[in-house]
Formats: sequence, C-alpha cells, structure tokens
Amino acid sequence: MRIEEFQFCPKCGAALNQSAGIAPEGAPSAVTCGACRTTLQASDFAGGALAPPAGGARNRNPLALVVVAVVAAAMLYFGMHMSRRTGFNAKSSEAPDFTLDSLDGKSMRLSDLRGKAVLLNFWATWCGPCKIETPWLVELQNQYGHDGLQVVGVEMGDDSKDEIVKFAKDMGVNYPVLIGKEKVGEDYGGVPALPETFFIGRDGKIVDKIIGLKGKGEIEDSIKKALDTQAGAATASTANAPK
Repeated sequence: MRIEEFQFCPKCGAALNQSAGIAPEGAPSAVTCGACRTTLQASDFAGGALAPPAGGARNRNPLALVVVAVVAAAMLYFGMHMSRRTGFNAKSSEAPDFTLDSLDGKSMRLSDLRGKAVLLNFWATWCGPCKIETPWLVELQNQYGHDGLQVVGVEMGDDSKDEIVKFAKDMGVNYPVLIGKEKVGEDYGGVPALPETFFIGRDGKIVDKIIGLKGKGEIEDSIKKALDTQAGAATASTANAPK
C-alpha cells in the first residue's frame, strides 16, 4: 500500500510531497526534505510534527504553500548572500588595493597613500547618516591632516557625477572623493550598510572599522589607532598590483 499526501518539514516549513511505502508499524518510511535536506524518520510521522492537521491536506490553501516555499527560498538565499558579504575579516588584514576615478577626473590608487593613515569612508549622497557624518570627516581631516591622516570618500550610491560634486561642494568636503565600483565594495566585504568606514594604518593594514553612524569621538579614537602605526614596505602582491 502507498500514500500520497503533502506534509510539512518541522525545520524549514517547506511542503513535503511524500510518497513512500507503509512501514510494518503503519508509519511511512524515511523522507528527505527537498528544501533543507533534513532526513525525517518514520517516528516523525506518528502523530508528531509531520502529522497533517485535522481535515487533511485538502483544507490547506495552495497559495499559502507557495508563500511558505518562496519565503524559505528567500531566507536561504539571503543567508548565503550575507555570509559571502561578511566573510571579509577586516582587522589586521591588508587593505585591498584599488584604483578609482576622482571627481576631477584623475585616478587615485590606495596603495599610493602608503605611509599615511587612511580613513576610507564608503558613503552615498542619499544616505541620511552620511550627511551627519561628512562634516565630522571634514573637521577631522583639518585636525589630523598634519599628523599624516588622509580621509578618502568612496561614493557607492550610483549617483551621477554632478550630484556627487554638488554634495561635496555643499558639505565643504576637503578630501578626495572617488566614484565607487561594485568590485571595490565586494573586496571590502560587500559594504552591507552605509556609511561604512575602514581605518588603515601607515603600513597598509586595516586597524579598525565602523559600520553605520557612530559618534565623532569613536571615529577619532580609530583615527588615532591608524596614526599610531609604523609605515612598512609594501608587500609583493600590493607592489605588483595593476594600476
């Protein structure tokens, strides 16, 4: 004797199109969930989590089954995507090198700043917290520039050059603003939120990072960490990186 019925995985909630023989005890044999790959044993069917509610599967709304499946798939994709994005271990790592165009049309290479402490700020013109933070960065560049600090802004909002120029002018930005690329964001762990700031020591290694808007004092503390480093020789991979 065989049965055909929809039941639901207790781990991910996905519908199970279960087709199996009846075990000697009257329970169906083991089934593997196609969504999360959980193996469900015969005991799970015996009045447990997999048993369908009163009225059977015929009373279930087909649209609800579709919604459950879509939500489960979305959660799985989001989890994998965020895992990939946040896989970059920032602290004590060498800052990934890049070359980007600035607002004046010139190219700027991060490794050319070796010997300086770099505050690398990913931001966007539409980012509300960035509008609060930018005047602080202007002040901090003025305050610590003579000590060897270089603030560098990387605009990641896909805005037009004219919009970026207007924002920088309105904010009185006194540091280089570069037009970002997705590849650069990926190299720095995906930049899951804006603003995101990396503090790079004189030796080219990341000493700290801040995600989101923090206080000016916390930013200043991280700047001091970057300044309190010794310049080192460029590694072979950085020195030979293509411009």
